[in-house]
Amino acid sequence: MTPQVLPHSLLTPFDIKLFMVGKHYRLYEKLGSHVVEAHGKQGTHFAVWAPHARLVTVMGDFNTWNRTSHVLFQRGDGSGIWEGFVPGLLHGATYKYCITAPTGLKLDRADPYTRFWEKPPRTASVVWHTYHEWQDSAWLHKRKEQAQTNKKMTVYEMHLNSWRRHADGSPFTYVELAQTLPAYINDLGFTHVELMPVMEHPYDPSWGYQITGFFAPTSRFGNPQDLMQLIDSLHQAGIGVILDWVPSHFPTDAHGLGEYDGTRIYEHPDPRRGYHQDWKSLVFDYSSPQVVSFLISNALFWVDRYHADGLRVDAVASMLYLDYSRKEGEWLPNEYGGRENLDAVRFLHSFNEAVHEYYPDVLTIAEESTAWSGVSRQVSDGGLGFDQKWMMGWMHDTLRYFAREPQYRPWHQNEITFSMVYAFTERFQLPLSHDEVVHGKGSLLGKMPGDEWQKFANLRTLYGYMFSHPGSLLLFMGAELAPYREWNFADQLEWGLLDYPNHKGIYTLIQALNDLQNSYPALWRKAFEPTTFSWISYDDNKNCVLAYTRQGQSGDQTVLVVLNLQPQPLHGYEIGVPLAGTWSPILHTDEIRFGGSGYELPAALSTLKGSKHGHEQVLTLVVPPLSASFWRCSKPAPQRKATSKKTEAMPIKTAKPGKTTKTAVVSNKVSK
Repeated sequence: MTPQVLPHSLLTPFDIKLFMVGKHYRLYEKLGSHVVEAHGKQGTHFAVWAPHARLVTVMGDFNTWNRTSHVLFQRGDGSGIWEGFVPGLLHGATYKYCITAPTGLKLDRADPYTRFWEKPPRTASVVWHTYHEWQDSAWLHKRKEQAQTNKKMTVYEMHLNSWRRHADGSPFTYVELAQTLPAYINDLGFTHVELMPVMEHPYDPSWGYQITGFFAPTSRFGNPQDLMQLIDSLHQAGIGVILDWVPSHFPTDAHGLGEYDGTRIYEHPDPRRGYHQDWKSLVFDYSSPQVVSFLISNALFWVDRYHADGLRVDAVASMLYLDYSRKEGEWLPNEYGGRENLDAVRFLHSFNEAVHEYYPDVLTIAEESTAWSGVSRQVSDGGLGFDQKWMMGWMHDTLRYFAREPQYRPWHQNEITFSMVYAFTERFQLPLSHDEVVHGKGSLLGKMPGDEWQKFANLRTLYGYMFSHPGSLLLFMGAELAPYREWNFADQLEWGLLDYPNHKGIYTLIQALNDLQNSYPALWRKAFEPTTFSWISYDDNKNCVLAYTRQGQSGDQTVLVVLNLQPQPLHGYEIGVPLAGTWSPILHTDEIRFGGSGYELPAALSTLKGSKHGHEQVLTLVVPPLSASFWRCSKPAPQRKATSKKTEAMPIKTAKPGKTTKTAVVSNKVSK
C-alpha cells in the first residue's frame, strides 16, 4: 500500500485560507485521519500540519511501523500541510507520523487531531470515527429553548479515575458510569456534572491537565462512543455536562505537540512566553493563526461531537499575564511594555465569540484567580466573553474564616461579608473544588475547628451559606460524604462513610439544600443581579450572626437566611424584616436528620411593629448554634408593638459525644 493523492482532497482552498488566518473552527473534519472512499476503494485520508518538515510519512501496524514506505505529500499552497490516502486502512488501525525535522532528525509523533489513542503507556494514534446514535434530542431542545432564561445551577465536579472503583482497584468505565452516575447525581439534586479533563494524557497523577490528545477522550475508561454513552445517559436524566478544557499549556512528552516538526510550531518560540515553570509544560503560541484554529476547533469539537453543555477553561490567569509565576527578567513584556498577554486576550475573545456564535446555549466558565476586569462581560462590551467566572476570592476568604476558632471570629467578620462588596461585578460561580482538598490542604471537614460536633456543625453551616449566596455553585465529589482525609486521587471515595450518621447527615443536607433551591427559586433566580440580595444585618460581630434575604418575584417568595457562626444558640434575637406577617422556618442545618442537635424552632413567628435594621417589622428568633436557618413569610398577620428585649447568647450546654438534646447541644469542649 502506497499513499495516493486524492482526486479531491478533504481540504479546499477555502479551508486553507481560513486555517492560515486563524478562522477555521472545524479543522477536525479536515486534518487527522478520516476513513473515506477514493479511487473506488475504502481507505484512510491523512493530513497533518508540519510546515518545516523535510518529509512526513505514516507508519503503523499496517506496514510493521516502517518509517519510509508510506510517504505523505506536501501541499503546494504554502499551508505546511502534508496529506495522503492509504487504501484498505480502516477504522481501528494504529499509526503515527514519522517527521523528518529540518536538521534531518526523524521524529515519531502522534496525530494532534486523532480521535482515539492507544491505552497508556502506549502512545499510538488510532483511526476512529465519532458516530453515535444520540438519544438526547429532548435535552438539547430544552437547552436551546432555555438558553436565555434563569436556571438553577449546582455543579458536581468529578475526577473519573477516583470516583468509584472495583474491588481489584480498577476504576469504573465510561459505560459503568453511564449506568450508575445519573441516578446518583439526581439523588443528590445537582443540575450539572463537571468532568475534570477526559482528554488523553500520558501521566495518571496529572489528573488529566497535561493533555497530549486534545481531540481524544482517554482510553483508560473506554472508547469515544463509551464516553458519548455516558454523556447521553446524563442528558437523558436531565443532567448537564461541563468539560474541563485546557488551552493554557501542554506537556513536553516526545510523542506530543512540543517541537512537533522539529521546530516550535504549537508553543511560543521564546521560552519566556512558551514555557510554564510551575507545570514544566509548554505554552501555546496564541499569536499563531494556525494554533488559534487548532484550539478553537478543539473547543467546538467537544460541543459538536460530544454534546458538551459547557467548557470550564483551566488556568486562565496563567494565559492573561506574561509575568505569571515569573521573576523579573524571566518574562517578555508586550509591545506596549505591559504584563498583559495581548495575544492570549485576543484568543479568548475569539474562543468565546465562536462558541457563542455556533452554540449560544453552551456555557463558558473561567477559572481566573485575579481581579482582571470583565472576565464574564461580553467581548462587545470590553470583556473576555465568558458566561461565568470562578469566585476564588469568596472561596479563600470563606475557608479562612471557617477555619478560625469561634472565639476569634468576631475580629474577622469582614472575611465572610467582603464577597458581597464585589459579588455582582462578575457573573460568579462559587467553587469548593478539588484544588482545596489536596496537597496537604486537608478535607473540608478537616479544615473546621473544634471537636467532632463543632466540625460537622461548621461544615453544615458552610454549605447552608454557600447554597444561599448569590451566584451558581460547584462542589467537588466527596463533599457530600464529609471525609476526614483529603482527596486521594489514587483511590476511590470513602463510600463506607455513609454508614455513619454524621456523614450520612451531610449527604442528606446536600440533598435538602438542592431541594430547597428547587422549591424556592429566590435562592437562585437572577443569581447575578444585585436586586435579588439584601443585607439585614452584617455587623453583629459580637454574636457572629449574619442575616440577609434572597428576593423572589413576589413578597411571599422571599427567603430569609440567618447564619449563627458561634457554637452558642441565641434566644430572643431580634432582626428587622421587609415583610409583615407570619414567618415559618423551612430548613435549618442543625436538624437531627442532618446530624445536628435538633434545636427546635417554632412552627411560625409573627412580626411585631417596630424599627430594626432599617425595617418597620421585627422578628424575634431562636437561632440554633453553628447553623444556617432559612425562613419564609407565609401569610400576613395582625401587627403588635414590639417589646424591648435584650439579645443574649445562651450558655453552651455540654453533652456526651453522639448524644443530643432538645436544647442546644453544641460541644463538650470549649476551644482555647
